[in-house]
Amino acid sequence: MLTDHSHIPFVQSSSYPVRHGNTVRPLIDGIPAFRRISEAIEMARSSVWVTVTFMWTAFEMPDGRGSALDVLDRAAARGIDVRIIFWRPDVETKSLKANAFWGSADHIRQLEIRKSGVRVRWDRAHPGFCQHQKSWLIDAGGENEIAFVGGINLNPNSMAFPGHNGAGQTHDVYVEIAGPSTVDVHHNFAQRWNEASERFAEDGRWGSGSEADLPFPISIPGQCGSALVQIQRTIHSDRYTDGAGPPGGKAFDIARGEQSILAQYRAAIDAARRSIYIENQYVTVLEIVECLHRALQRGVEVVLLLPAEPDGLMRYVAESSQSFLEAWVALGRFENFTLAGIAGLNAEGQRKAIYVHDKLMLVDDAWATVGSCNLHSFSLFGNVEMNASFWEPDIVRKFRCELFHEHLEQDTSHMDDREALRHFRQVALENLERFNAGNPAWQGLAFALDPAGYR
Repeated sequence: MLTDHSHIPFVQSSSYPVRHGNTVRPLIDGIPAFRRISEAIEMARSSVWVTVTFMWTAFEMPDGRGSALDVLDRAAARGIDVRIIFWRPDVETKSLKANAFWGSADHIRQLEIRKSGVRVRWDRAHPGFCQHQKSWLIDAGGENEIAFVGGINLNPNSMAFPGHNGAGQTHDVYVEIAGPSTVDVHHNFAQRWNEASERFAEDGRWGSGSEADLPFPISIPGQCGSALVQIQRTIHSDRYTDGAGPPGGKAFDIARGEQSILAQYRAAIDAARRSIYIENQYVTVLEIVECLHRALQRGVEVVLLLPAEPDGLMRYVAESSQSFLEAWVALGRFENFTLAGIAGLNAEGQRKAIYVHDKLMLVDDAWATVGSCNLHSFSLFGNVEMNASFWEPDIVRKFRCELFHEHLEQDTSHMDDREALRHFRQVALENLERFNAGNPAWQGLAFALDPAGYR
């Protein structure tokens, strides 16, 4: 593991190396994120390549741009090479078809009616799992290549501003990357496109040119910033047969797959000296909880932001694994641990839970990861996932301040990371008291949760 630039290591198990000289720009919540993505698509010179898991019929891009397909079709009409890899659920995951553009006869008719100029391949995951990556790549292989890596679904509930005034909203994050590490997002897309499971099926492709495979990238974009970035993935061991590696990287290990996101979480939590801040949809893996327990014993400040109202997965894991339940409840015994949710005001002035869907971790105001990977067993061991991990203290500190400004409605830029996390805990506890008293006049959005009752 690399430790020459920080006590927080990157990992050697990734197909992709750590690359110097990147710019990284966090994009918090759906409207700012999709506005910037739309702008990048509209400025594209050669290509727009996208990986999509879910796409709701009612989803529209910001500022009256129409649906995601409207935006992409307009790019294709200008001669831009637009390619989309959509997930196709299997028998085990058929319940998730409702919000997936999975290539049904109706979906094909929609493309026919709009005379869509995009090129599509549909792709299944290992049985029972999900093609869960959400990436956007602009001008692949070009001088101005840009990548967006994150977890925001094409879901109308995701279309929110920071602050979340309204009901039924989702909190989520992307990061925009420019520089050498975009080559790895490029390589990942080419690998998935070329081996998309449905590419030979009659209903497995759409669009003229969708039958052609893509060449792998052979050159690395120039340096344009100061951030170290590593693209990391979860890939099931039987997912790909093509082991071609990226420039400066290594061939994908066909026999073992890839779990570099899990390795990175473990390494970063175990290396933390001061603070760990996590936002995630789930934390249901014992190994991660045990890592957090060790960090708390070392005196590290830990704040964990989860959906205020957990779904059935948390209950299932807690009830089926006594060891997980005991470890999870034990986190709440540490004074330096905070479990929190967020809730915004609806039109009637009532507090309503905001669904936390993003997947990020910040450590010691120096290192961060953002991507599609939940901290549950599906994402860490079976889905196809992508995260971008980066080491650049100025960016990470600013990122933390922006997140806390949203959740606390306060400026924490004058605080160091430990002081800021302690302040988060204080505000969250005070808001819990207001919640219990029926008082909606909170400081910000965050309120404390009890680990023992969270399931």
